[in-house]
Amino acid sequence: MPSRNLRPDLRKAASRIFRAALKAADPAEAVRRHFTSRLISPPGGYDRIFVVGAGKATASMARAIERILAKRITGGLINIKHGHAARLTRIEQNECGHPIPDEAGVRGAQRIAAIARDATARDLVICLISGGASALLPLPAPQIALAEKQATTNLLLGCGATIHEINAVRKHISAIKGGQLAALASPAHVVSLILSDVIGDNLDVIGSGPTSPDASTFDMARSVFDKYGVWNKVPRAVRQRLEKGSRGEIAETPKSLDNVDNRIIGSNRLALDAAAREAQALGFKTLILSSTIEGETREIAGMHAAIARELRQSGNPLDPPACIVSGGETTVTLLGKGKGGRNQEFALAAAVGIAGLKDVLIFSAGTDGTDGPTDAAGAQADGTTFSRGPEALRRLANNDSYEFFAQLNDLIVTGPTGTNVMDIHLILAG
Repeated sequence: MPSRNLRPDLRKAASRIFRAALKAADPAEAVRRHFTSRLISPPGGYDRIFVVGAGKATASMARAIERILAKRITGGLINIKHGHAARLTRIEQNECGHPIPDEAGVRGAQRIAAIARDATARDLVICLISGGASALLPLPAPQIALAEKQATTNLLLGCGATIHEINAVRKHISAIKGGQLAALASPAHVVSLILSDVIGDNLDVIGSGPTSPDASTFDMARSVFDKYGVWNKVPRAVRQRLEKGSRGEIAETPKSLDNVDNRIIGSNRLALDAAAREAQALGFKTLILSSTIEGETREIAGMHAAIARELRQSGNPLDPPACIVSGGETTVTLLGKGKGGRNQEFALAAAVGIAGLKDVLIFSAGTDGTDGPTDAAGAQADGTTFSRGPEALRRLANNDSYEFFAQLNDLIVTGPTGTNVMDIHLILAG
């Protein structure tokens, strides 16, 4: 149960602030704001309009496109995560695995590639990309089996690689990522509407950039495994492809594309701005720390805990009541076999750092409503969490944050939100 020493309005305030951030990141509204008639009205018009894409928020984006274009849509297909479907009439939805790609995802990606190849210079291909597209658009390169791609993804997720590093690899073992989808659609015009879930909003990183020129190379992909000392664990077919690519025996991903209009329509920064406005409306002095938070989850959580201590002890950087907002995406190096996600681990690590503080709350949640392989978006902790929770340090060492917070009733459970613009972290002081 919530701490008796914590003002009860802090938890309610955190929930309201987070939901304001989610509303600002609503993908359907973002599509309506950015999709103009100019994008689809060249001289003479188009013969056909196809809609393709992938991601956790893509169903909501597709629903907005259907409302705008209605019967002008010839057809299309989007790959979505299981449980994230929307009511659509002209665009087919294919539910598949995330974060580990599965055969359903491959079948959908094959059909999306076929739609792109069928498009002509008289056609428009609208591509919808949101967080999760890298895993949800799996089309392994020749000679690589899905199981080998799955093993590679698992290896990268477990070794602490950043999303930029993971995607550099994904693009070079794929037949559709790294600008290759746009290349397949050429000479058709491609309009890509993108909900960013990566730090810096780099087009070639979001969803592994299926419609963006790719800045990464085979050499860079190979170096990721060397950096983390796991090259010898990489499946043989993947190693062989990266080695051939480094020697120039396999063509690089496209470095330029002239048939694409890529547009970022939503991002973590927009969500943070909305969170800050809501916090101010609730009476908190507010500061946005950064929208580019990345690094090892426990270290970043420790930094946020240190800010909370400083805020409570000295009034820096703000006098209470205060709200400090940050966003981004941290990474967890798996050392144990417990159940959790980066946001739950963030809250548990922060709980250690704020132990004993009064009237302070640290909240961390994923905007997509899911955190790792759990049904929670994240968790929240106060100054008594460490003492109230059973064996906090042991749970942290075993990456077992889910069960820890479940027993305290401090998980944040929203269900699928229909969006995905990375994570939101809040420090609240009453």
